[in-house]
Amino acid sequence: MGTSHSSKSKFKKRISMPKKSGFFRFKKMGKEYLLTNEIGEYIFLTVKEFADFSQDRMNKSSSRYEELARKNFFAEDLETEKFVEKYREKNKHLFQNGPSLHIIVVTLRCNHKCVYCQTSSCSEWEKEKNLSLENARKIVDLIFQSPNRYLAIEFQGGEPLLNWPVVKFITEYAREKNKKEKRNLEIRIVSNLSLLDKKKADYLFKHKVVFCTSLDGPERVHNKNRTWLGGNSQRKTKEWLEYLLKRYKKYYINQPAALLTVTRSSLPYWREIIDEYAKLGLDTIALRPLAPLGVAKKSWQAIGYKPDEFVKFYKKSLDYIFNLNIKKNLFFREALAANIAVKILTERTPNFFELRSPCGAGIGQLLYDYNGDIYTCDEGRMLGKDLFKLGNVENDTYADLILKPAIRTMCLASCLEGLACDDCVYKPYCGTCPIVNYAESGNIFPQLPNSSRCRIYTGIFDYLFQKIRKDDRIKPILLGWISGKSKS
Repeated sequence: MGTSHSSKSKFKKRISMPKKSGFFRFKKMGKEYLLTNEIGEYIFLTVKEFADFSQDRMNKSSSRYEELARKNFFAEDLETEKFVEKYREKNKHLFQNGPSLHIIVVTLRCNHKCVYCQTSSCSEWEKEKNLSLENARKIVDLIFQSPNRYLAIEFQGGEPLLNWPVVKFITEYAREKNKKEKRNLEIRIVSNLSLLDKKKADYLFKHKVVFCTSLDGPERVHNKNRTWLGGNSQRKTKEWLEYLLKRYKKYYINQPAALLTVTRSSLPYWREIIDEYAKLGLDTIALRPLAPLGVAKKSWQAIGYKPDEFVKFYKKSLDYIFNLNIKKNLFFREALAANIAVKILTERTPNFFELRSPCGAGIGQLLYDYNGDIYTCDEGRMLGKDLFKLGNVENDTYADLILKPAIRTMCLASCLEGLACDDCVYKPYCGTCPIVNYAESGNIFPQLPNSSRCRIYTGIFDYLFQKIRKDDRIKPILLGWISGKSKS
């Protein structure tokens, strides 16, 4: 954890603060100090430079003084309007008009039995677990009550293709409704692809629906994690991914995405997992840690791991990915690192809900369950309790939902200001998930230093800052990942 240098310090610290320095947080990293401020600017200082800066002894004509001033580390040199403008840009989510992401669980039915299933899906024969057409219409009408000009509708399950009529209805109804609304509307489907056929694929392409699936790597890992009684799950997923990757550009939609959930079985195969993605022609992999939700929590002893084990896996994976970019000149990125890089290296912020303060629950996304129940977020329904339930589409309007106490509670629990996180050097880039916190400790507030997500993110931030500092090739690669262009 880092340390802050702020007005909230004890009185003795406050009166000894240098007159010229502004608010900053710091952490000793090797023989240097890393400093960050409230708008995410950072700088490395030697021990002597840090002592001079913190005791107001820096030479004004030095390049280090100029860099500190340029990055807003001096209170007296602060250009308030520009600082506020940068803060606003870095925290755009605070000024959004309502949720942009709307996740619709069209069914709980699934034809896979994944060892980490976080949705607690049911048998594919339980048709009463399908979303009805009546409630589907009400959900779309409610979604368009959100004032946000950008709307993303995401089909989830279970396996959404098991309720194909409702997927079609929502797609067509939302597109038709948007002819009048003229929102920036994106529609996505998260599917295991095993029930896809060319007719369905062509329909979804025609209606500009973006595909997302799960690919856990080579057969030995994927099929162990994602059991399919209908055959070889990994082979079927690859078969359809290859088909979609050949055709998606024709319809001017984003590349189909594949998601990786890292289990204990994944840890030894970091190289093979990355190679599997790269050979398919995918340009992005997301190295996602397992969350203790749904079936995954019940099976944690068999499939889980310690935070340090995931960080070790992540470092080896990212080192290999960097080498693919450097030695093979391959544009291939890791999604979490790319999102963090936006926050560290630019004046923008990604719309990545987990690394926001407050998080995206309720104010960035809503989830509509198969029975019409509405939750603060995807994780909220995964918990298997009604603690994060907001209401039901049959009874509640958007105005009713957005004023629910549960949303205010989620904002409070994920606002890093006032939490122990506020003292951390990585606070400008980080976030916390109240639901994962609750699943781990029974408390929606992060229980530091025992929070597994805190330990994972701290390890990743340490690694990325050290790579940026020590290897001049890394920053251009990360900037290329942000822009979508190769470093060359």
